[in-house]
Amino acid sequence: MKPFTYYRATTLHDAVTTLAARANARIIAGGTNLLDLMKLQIEVPQQLVDINGLGLDTIAGAENGGLRFGAMVRNTDLAAHQIVREQYGVLTRAIVAGASGQIRNRATTAGNLMQRTRCPYFYGTAMACNKREPGSGCDALNGISANLAILGTSDACIATHPSDMAVALRALDAVVHVLGTEGERSIPIADFHRLPGDTPHIETALRPGEIITAVEVPASIGGTHVYRKVRERASYAFATVAVALVARVDGASVTIERLAFGGLAAKPWRVEAAERRGSGTPEEVARDAAAIILEGARPTDRNRYKIALAQRTLHAALIDAQEQSR
Repeated sequence: MKPFTYYRATTLHDAVTTLAARANARIIAGGTNLLDLMKLQIEVPQQLVDINGLGLDTIAGAENGGLRFGAMVRNTDLAAHQIVREQYGVLTRAIVAGASGQIRNRATTAGNLMQRTRCPYFYGTAMACNKREPGSGCDALNGISANLAILGTSDACIATHPSDMAVALRALDAVVHVLGTEGERSIPIADFHRLPGDTPHIETALRPGEIITAVEVPASIGGTHVYRKVRERASYAFATVAVALVARVDGASVTIERLAFGGLAAKPWRVEAAERRGSGTPEEVARDAAAIILEGARPTDRNRYKIALAQRTLHAALIDAQEQSR
């Protein structure tokens, strides 16, 4: 591990100014991703700015009737919160589907959003990776790409974003609140994560020196909430395909109110044109929605199976919604 300095911020202003003062400084919260990357020397910050203890760990009602939770709220606490469980069930289900109990106890809201891809070529430091080393190339394009992206990809990167929580937040129209040296601003979750394009190393809309302070979700829209995750093993694995769904159920018919996919792109993938298109059987609705969502997919020979798997996973999620409503 490379040497670095550690600084424990005393106020939000202190954290922002300290972060902005050094180009190679990083925020440390739970550390569940950053420390692993430092051990592999993928991340080599000269300074860590600790924001634990700054009062960013509260969950409270928002002015619009929604819910606001701080950047340092632990994943376990957010998933277990009564209002989240009762009104934003897809968020609870997504968080519990991620990582392990021990990691969720330490991982934070902001850290979950900021975690970096689990692409093996990103972690394999002997491999070419534009995300890790801009301009070096992407060995994944012609490599073992079975679990990589099929949507929003570019010739520079086909990595996926690993967060389950972010997929649910995308379905819920969350807003990310940030603070920088120029003040506060709010970023819709739809715009927070960036597609790779020619600059896959620029992963979010955060400006230099900005930090996440809170995430806010609007008032609940009700409905039946489902998070369906397909992965290579039963637990402690990242999504091959995941579906965050809010549906209306009327007997044998279902209607998609909100829908976002994980495991398909460098960001949670939502196409609003696939929502509220009328009711039908789970098979009919899944087929119609998948055709819209998967339009423009660019799979490799090794991950072409994800096209069919995405439709089947949505179909299964719609059946789950029916069963939950009985």
